[in-house]
Amino acid sequence: MKKTYLLLYTLLCSFFTLSSFATDMAQFRGKVVDASDQSPLVGATIYITDLKAITTTNAQGEFVLKNVPAKGKFLLEVRYVGYKTYSSVVDLGSQNGLSISLTPSIIESAEVVITGSPFSSSNKTSSLSVVTVGKTKLAQAGGTNLMDAIAKIPGVAQVSTGGAISKPVIRGLGYNRVLTMVDGAREEAQQWGDEHGIEVDQFSAARIEILKGPASLLYGSDALGGVINVIDDLVPAPGMHNGEFTSNYSTNNGLTASSLMLQGNENGFVYRGRASYKNAYGFRYKDTTVPNSGFNELNFNGMLGLNKSWGYSHLSFSRFHTNIGLVEDGPDENGNYLNEDGEVISSAAARERRLGLPYQDINHYRAALNSNFILGKGQLKTVFAFQNNIRKEFEESISEPGLNLNLKSYTYDVKYYLPNIGKWEPAFGLQGMYQDNLNKGDEFLIPDYNSNNIGAFAYLKRNFEKGAINIGARYDYKKVNGKDLNFEGEQVFSGFSNEFSNVSGSLGLAFEIAKNLVLKGNAGSGFRAPNIAELGANGRHEGTFRYEIGNSKLKQETSLQFDLGLEYTAENVSFGLNAYANRIFNYIYPGNFNNETMPFENEDGSVETLPVYRYVQTNADLIGGEASVDFHLVKSLHFENSFAYTRGVNRANDAALPFIPAASINNEIRFEPGIKGLADSYIKVGVSNTFKQARFDSFETQTDGYTLLDAGIGTSINTKRGKLNLWITGQNLLDKQYYNHLSRYKPVNIYNPGRNVTFGISVPFL
Repeated sequence: MKKTYLLLYTLLCSFFTLSSFATDMAQFRGKVVDASDQSPLVGATIYITDLKAITTTNAQGEFVLKNVPAKGKFLLEVRYVGYKTYSSVVDLGSQNGLSISLTPSIIESAEVVITGSPFSSSNKTSSLSVVTVGKTKLAQAGGTNLMDAIAKIPGVAQVSTGGAISKPVIRGLGYNRVLTMVDGAREEAQQWGDEHGIEVDQFSAARIEILKGPASLLYGSDALGGVINVIDDLVPAPGMHNGEFTSNYSTNNGLTASSLMLQGNENGFVYRGRASYKNAYGFRYKDTTVPNSGFNELNFNGMLGLNKSWGYSHLSFSRFHTNIGLVEDGPDENGNYLNEDGEVISSAAARERRLGLPYQDINHYRAALNSNFILGKGQLKTVFAFQNNIRKEFEESISEPGLNLNLKSYTYDVKYYLPNIGKWEPAFGLQGMYQDNLNKGDEFLIPDYNSNNIGAFAYLKRNFEKGAINIGARYDYKKVNGKDLNFEGEQVFSGFSNEFSNVSGSLGLAFEIAKNLVLKGNAGSGFRAPNIAELGANGRHEGTFRYEIGNSKLKQETSLQFDLGLEYTAENVSFGLNAYANRIFNYIYPGNFNNETMPFENEDGSVETLPVYRYVQTNADLIGGEASVDFHLVKSLHFENSFAYTRGVNRANDAALPFIPAASINNEIRFEPGIKGLADSYIKVGVSNTFKQARFDSFETQTDGYTLLDAGIGTSINTKRGKLNLWITGQNLLDKQYYNHLSRYKPVNIYNPGRNVTFGISVPFL
C-alpha cells in the first residue's frame, strides 16, 4: 500500500514538473463597472476558484488574471462591497475582454459554494442545503475553537467539552456521521470519541462551507449527516506578497490567541506560512472557575505550489499540537471543586495555566498534495494526503500515558471532469483510504486495527437558464481488520474481519420558479460503515462516565433523505425555508439494558461501578427544518432571524435518539453606520433562545431552555497594505447559568461558560 502511494506521488510530481516547462502562460482580461452609470469599480475582487486564481481591479476598473489556461470554461466570481456578487461560467478562450456590470445591493450575497457538487456553482444551481461562513464572521463570532464559531448556524450544533473540545453535529447527526475536510482531504483523528474534537488551526480557515444532509455520493462513508469543509485563502495575484497578524483575548478563560501569516505569488510560484498559539486557563460560570479545564495549542502550517496555465499543484503541510485538561468530577453540594485530599480548590488555583492530571496531549501531522491539471477541455483534480494522529492521555503520571493511540491514514481522491456534452457536465471519480492504528499505552479502549476502503462515483449535471438538475451514483467497499490483544494474561480484544459495501445515489433540482425565488429539492442516500469503537470497544474512556462494549457483528448504516428548500432574495428582504426527512436503517447507538453495571478498577487500585453501554442497532427517523428571515429596511440596518428544529425517533420503541440538539431561535440586529475614515463599522445585538429538550436517550436527562444575550462592535481602517480590523464581541452578557443539552459536562453538573468578552485585532503588513 505504501509503495502504491509513493508511486502515485512520483508520477504526479513528474507530470507536474513536465507540465510547468511545457505550457505557455496565458492571461484573461476584463473590466468591472457599476450597472447604473457604467463607472469603473476600483478594488473589486475577481476569483476563479477552480484555478486558485485571484486579482483585483485597477483605477480604471480593469483586471488581468495571469497564468490561466488559454481556453476552457470556469466559474468566475466578482465581489465588491455594497454590490450583489456576480458569478457566471466564462469561456477563457472566447470571452477575453469581458465587461461585468455589478448591481448595488444592501443584502450580502452568499459566497460561491464548491462543496455541494463536484463543480463550482452558485447557490441558485446547487440542489443541496449549503451554508458558507467567511473569515470575518468567523473572527467576530468570538469562538474558542473552529466549531464554536459556527455553532449558531441553523441546523448546526456542537457536542462540547468546555471551551477546548467541540464536535460538529448537523441535523442531529455527529461523530463519524459528519465528515470534516481540510486541504481537500478528509480529516482522520479518532473522531469516534467524545473528547476528540476537530484538529485544525482556527486561524487558517478563510471560509467554512457546511453541507447539510447525506453527501456519501461525493465523499463516501462517514458523510451520512453532512460535511464541514475548511477552506484556506487563495494566494495573492502574481507579484503580490502580504501578511497578517491576528490576536485576540477572551475574559472568561483568559484565552490569548495569536497567529502570524505570510504569503505570496512570484510569477505563479505560490507560498504561505502560518504559526498560531493559544493558551487558556479554566472557564468560568458565575463566580466559579472549573479547575483543569484549560488548554493550549501550538500550530504550524505551510504551503508551496505552482499556479500556471496548465492548472495548479499545491503541497500543504501542518502540525497541530494541543494539550487539554480533563475534568473528572463536578462540584460538591456547595458548588465547590475539591482536590484529591478533599480540600476546596481556590479560584486562584483554578485559574493557573499549568494543566494538572488528567490531560490529553495530541499531535496531528498532515501533508496533502492538491492539484488540478487542465487536460484539453477537461480537468483532472487530485488530492493525495498522509495524516498521523498521536493521541495520549496522562492520568496518573506525566511521564507515562495511559491511553496512547497512533493512527496513520493515507487518502487519495482523483476526479476527472469531462468536456461538456452540450449543456451536460459529466464527472467521475475514485477515492480511497488506508488506515493503521496501534495501541502503545497500557490502557485500551479500541483494538489495534487496519482498514482499507475504496469508492467510485459518476456524476452528471445540466445547467439551464433558470436552474440546474444533477444525478449521480456511487459504489463503496470497506474492509476492517481488528486484532487480538492479550494484556497481563487476560484477553482484552478478540480479533475480527468485517467487510462492508454499498451503492449510493442522488437526484437534485434547483429551479427559479419566479423572480428571485428558487425552489430546491434533493433525494439522496447515505452510507456509513461502523467505526472501530462501535465494532471493538471494551473499556472506559476517560471522562465518559460509562463502560463501552462494541459489537463486531454490526451492519453498515444506510439512509434515505429528502430535502426541500425555498429561497427568496430581493432588495430589502430575504428568506429561506428548508425541510428534511431522513430515515436511517441499522442506526448504531450505545444502549444500557437492564441497568447493567460493571466494576472498574482504576490505576490507583480504587474500584467504581460504571453503567455498561453496548452498541446496538435500530431503524431511526430524523425530521426537521430550518428557517431564516433577514430584513434590510434601510441600507445600514439589518435584522436577521433564524430557527432550527430536529426530532430524532427510534422506530423500535418511539424513544428519542441520543445527542439531538434542542430547537433554537436566533435573532440579531446589526447597525452599519458610515463613518468617515473608517470602513465596515458595525454594532450588533443578538438574542439566542434555546428551547427545553424534553426528549432524551437513556443516558441523558431533560435540559431546561435558556436565553442568552450577545453583542459586538467593530470597524476597519484602510491602510496602504490592506484593512486593519478591530472588534469586540460579548457572549452571554447577562452571565446566565445554563446547561446545553449536548454539553458533556452536564452529567456532572458543570454549567456552560458564563459571560465572555473577546477583544480582537487583525493587522496587515508587507
